[in-house]
Amino acid sequence: MNESSVVLQAEKEFDIRFSEVDAMQIVWHGSYALYFEDAREEFGRKFQLEYLRMYDFGFYAPLVELKFNYKRPLKYQDKAKIVIKFHNTNAAKLVFDYEIYDLKTNELCVTGHTVQVFLDKDRNLMWDVPPFIKEWKKKNGIA
Repeated sequence: MNESSVVLQAEKEFDIRFSEVDAMQIVWHGSYALYFEDAREEFGRKFQLEYLRMYDFGFYAPLVELKFNYKRPLKYQDKAKIVIKFHNTNAAKLVFDYEIYDLKTNELCVTGHTVQVFLDKDRNLMWDVPPFIKEWKKKNGIA
């Protein structure tokens, strides 16, 4: 990893909906993947790294790694906040870490990590960092 003093992060508050919980009224584990996706979309909006923008440059960015670490459950009707942080790397991938907090108590409930790689429009794995990502890093002070 190429460490930088610049930290790119975004936050998003959200409500725990009925459709996201199990019979015990706690968040079903599969819902966390959706929360992470919402955080990546929020990050993309904030830092001009949206999925459609990547596609316009000729690339896809599928997930190849997805991890969750549960600290405490979130329940139906809780209010939560997710924080997403970008980790710079010299490899042709996007690495993010996540923290989800209960807004009422400010307790850390979940941490997580994702890795995305780049594929061209023919779905070939890219071994080199795409030029638009190099420019994006320069623009955001992490090149």
